[in-house]
Amino acid sequence: MTFRVKAVQKTSPDSPFEIAEITRRDPRPDDVVIEIKAAGICHSDIHTIRNEWGEAHFPLTVGHEIAGVVTEVGSEATDFAIGERVGVGCMVNSCGECEQCRNNQEQDCLNGAVGTYNSTDVDGSITQGGYSQKVVVNKNFVCRIPEGIELDQAAPLLCAGITTYAPIDRWGVGEGDTVAVLGLGGLGHMAVQIAAAKGAKVTVLSRSLRKEEQARELGAERTLATTEEGFFEQHRGEFDFILNTISADIDVDAYLGLLKPHGVMVVVGLPPSQQPLHFGSVVGGAKVLAGSNIGGIQQTQEMLDFCAAHGIGARIEKVSVHEVDAAYERVVAGEVQFRCVIDTASFEN
Repeated sequence: MTFRVKAVQKTSPDSPFEIAEITRRDPRPDDVVIEIKAAGICHSDIHTIRNEWGEAHFPLTVGHEIAGVVTEVGSEATDFAIGERVGVGCMVNSCGECEQCRNNQEQDCLNGAVGTYNSTDVDGSITQGGYSQKVVVNKNFVCRIPEGIELDQAAPLLCAGITTYAPIDRWGVGEGDTVAVLGLGGLGHMAVQIAAAKGAKVTVLSRSLRKEEQARELGAERTLATTEEGFFEQHRGEFDFILNTISADIDVDAYLGLLKPHGVMVVVGLPPSQQPLHFGSVVGGAKVLAGSNIGGIQQTQEMLDFCAAHGIGARIEKVSVHEVDAAYERVVAGEVQFRCVIDTASFEN
């Protein structure tokens, strides 16, 4: 059995968004039904629905930064209560049995995690995302949103928050570490807040000083312009940890040169083309170049609790369901500070 809800949908990469009705399954015993209050716009949504990461399944509703309240629970999902504030991120299922799932790393499921949208679900259907009124999700992939974070500010934490928290946590960034955040966008502004709350000395690396004031408000001690003459020589060997949040081509060797010996650079942004690398940039100084892709459900809950405890939320601009096309253009142009969030109450307008 199924039911219908309103959603923001595209029928092709080049078509405009439209309001349509999509099908949601009736809850299974281990499901939670969530009335969506806010849905963040992630650059991954844009890449996917524009076929920039391969051919998508159309018609398609995207969105994997979901915050809302529980409206119904299955008979085996009674650890959640009706009215409880919850969130859903980039996954809605996994095999639950492989080594990675058993180690609470469901995002690396060896049999393939089920993405929140544009993914083949366990029943063979294509998952539809959070730009909608309701979603039905397996209870094991639902997180609790603590009091103290507004739902619209919490929604981007389910992707941008965990994407930046996971590498900071994994590499033990903490008190007194010198941290550089490359890029101050949707991901970068979360990285600054989280690293600063961990006690790190945070520097934002950007092409200009245009966002210097915002960076300081978020917890950065300074902002440096990478386009200044002699920048890479002047700041060589300065940082313990660099988090690269941008999705653009960079001189990887030059940025690795900013690390201290034994320093770590983690990449969470996906540039459009392959990036050249000379192994000498990591062998010299025994540096580490690593990647990171969200985190498991347990760590996502840990991140939400950490953010609530430290008063961290996404800095957002709210848009209606009728403004998504325009919002996408502003995201791509880098004009949003720092995350667009869809107010799903606007479905009724």
